[in-house]
Amino acid sequence: MLASILSVKYGDLDSRSMEKTNPVRILEKAKVPYVLHDYSGTDAIAGADVASILGEDPKEVFKTLVTQGKSDKYYVFVVPVTHELDLKKAAASVGEKSVVMIPSKELLPLTGYIHGGCSPLGMKRHLRTVVDESASRNERIYISAGKVGLQFEIAFSDLSKVLDYTLADIVR
Repeated sequence: MLASILSVKYGDLDSRSMEKTNPVRILEKAKVPYVLHDYSGTDAIAGADVASILGEDPKEVFKTLVTQGKSDKYYVFVVPVTHELDLKKAAASVGEKSVVMIPSKELLPLTGYIHGGCSPLGMKRHLRTVVDESASRNERIYISAGKVGLQFEIAFSDLSKVLDYTLADIVR
């Protein structure tokens, strides 16, 4: 992998270093400390590759998945990159009979994000969000900053300051 990573701490972001995305604006407005990691100059795509290129524990790196329930409501699930979303557990966590992953072509119109750059922060509309309970065992977590090749790192304890979510066992 090409190792070209730029990391910027809260308050140090300016127009010369990295683009401010909606999630970054939300973090700054809430005065939540973060570190932004730009790995767009690498060939990391899969979550495990992202963790590796950042030199971080893959259990701390999370992906954002969007589903649609049997009721036609949409839901966001945030899971570790080391695991897969268990659709039955996910459905149960939101009181649905079943949920299915939405097609990639529906992601941008619904959330404002593209596949690989979807963040649970700053979506076009508020969707019920469930974070896998394993996140609560981490001091910090890494989540997409709303653009492919860009992740933010925050203390798990700060996540509730910027995201309305519930915790549940949703992985297999």
